[in-house]
Amino acid sequence: MAKDTTEVWFYHLERATLERVLPDLLEKTLKKGWRAVVRAGSDERIDYINTHLWTYNPNRFLPHGAEKDGHSTDQPIYLTTDDENPNEAEALFLVDGAEADNPSRYTRCIKIFDGRDDEAVEAARAYWTKVKDIGCDVTYWQQNQKGAWEQKA
Repeated sequence: MAKDTTEVWFYHLERATLERVLPDLLEKTLKKGWRAVVRAGSDERIDYINTHLWTYNPNRFLPHGAEKDGHSTDQPIYLTTDDENPNEAEALFLVDGAEADNPSRYTRCIKIFDGRDDEAVEAARAYWTKVKDIGCDVTYWQQNQKGAWEQKA
């Protein structure tokens, strides 16, 4: 169940890739006792992320699935391209340019974008304005020189 004001966190990738950052953020989400939805821009990317989450670290396990895997309501992490929340997730992850028209259905929305891609940066700026205008609390995270995340705004 989402709280009154949704937090939207923007993660600006400069030193790490989505493949490195996403599993860590999903692990933190599950440790909070939350469920997650990961929304990507295409079915091909969902397939890629699905495979990556099974293989990113042989010593870790992130329970997840996509529509084709079935049991969408039971998935702790649900992968999709659609505007859906079948597992009643508290956290929404937006990757590869995906956006949510109504992030307020979640407690937290995490927009991850590639800082080396000018179009992705401009799209993230526009999305920042959009979600701020609808009343979401927005936070900007950037990696420092050592690769650690720092809250900048």
